[in-house]
Amino acid sequence: MSIENPSRREFLKTTVTTACSAAIGASGAGEIFAPSPRPNLVATTPSPAPLPIKKGVLLDMLPAKLSHADRMKMARDVGFEVIQAPTTPDEHEAEEIKKAADGASVRIDSVMNMDHWQYPLSSSDPAVVEKSMAGMRTSLQNAKLWGSDAVLLVPAVVNPQTSYRDAWSRSQKEIRKLLPLAEELKIVIAIEEVWNKFLLSPLEMAAYIKEFQNPWIQAWFDVGNVLLYGYPQDWIRALGKSIVKVHLKDFKRKENGYEWVNLGDGDVDWEAVRAAFREIGYAGSAITELKAGDEAYLRDVSRRVDRLVLGRT
Repeated sequence: MSIENPSRREFLKTTVTTACSAAIGASGAGEIFAPSPRPNLVATTPSPAPLPIKKGVLLDMLPAKLSHADRMKMARDVGFEVIQAPTTPDEHEAEEIKKAADGASVRIDSVMNMDHWQYPLSSSDPAVVEKSMAGMRTSLQNAKLWGSDAVLLVPAVVNPQTSYRDAWSRSQKEIRKLLPLAEELKIVIAIEEVWNKFLLSPLEMAAYIKEFQNPWIQAWFDVGNVLLYGYPQDWIRALGKSIVKVHLKDFKRKENGYEWVNLGDGDVDWEAVRAAFREIGYAGSAITELKAGDEAYLRDVSRRVDRLVLGRT
């Protein structure tokens, strides 16, 4: 994204004429009048333009008691532009979600795959892996139906049964099998970093994605997830143009752990995050991933995104 340079202001110089009056008299002395003080003009730098990031919300943050149609309308009315919806194998529900989004004039821009934690691609059990692969195929088809352009994927889980090296190689092997479908449907598989003991640094995550050498594998960056072991602004700069989607959340470190909190109430340095997004020219969507709430709560979240992330006053 190109950023306009601050306009330059020309300072007006105040010209003061020194008037000398020669007195013709016994003293022969003249009076010299001091110049008037210069006005204190200070050049101010205009605030940067708000970031062109699309403001989004998880479908699950909207009141569950409402119909899909009313949830979508609420999302629009409180200021959100896009939705992230969870995968559904129910074709009727998938059509209902699409109709609701179309009716409210909001876009479902991404899909949350629901099987990657319970059934990780890094498992040594073929049945578990196939369950995960089936979930991803459904997610990609949901994305196509809804007009989305990305599916979130947690690629692997490291645990006592799965080494780091195996998690890396097994997950890459399975993801490569999904690439033909992703390319056919024109849907990006977006790899997210989470608390799965895998991809623990931005350089490592960048390397994992780069090894595919495929435009249909990119990064999904979660601002809050990296706070335990890094700084979001550092991750943003390291991942750079590979970031296609963003999750927004915040948490506060405590003496005996941490607490998930609303945006701006935790330890994320939002000014630094905003500067990093501006630096890499990020113009995708940023989806709030917080607890569910009522309309007043969602309006407050929307305003917080405006102020903290987009830089709107």
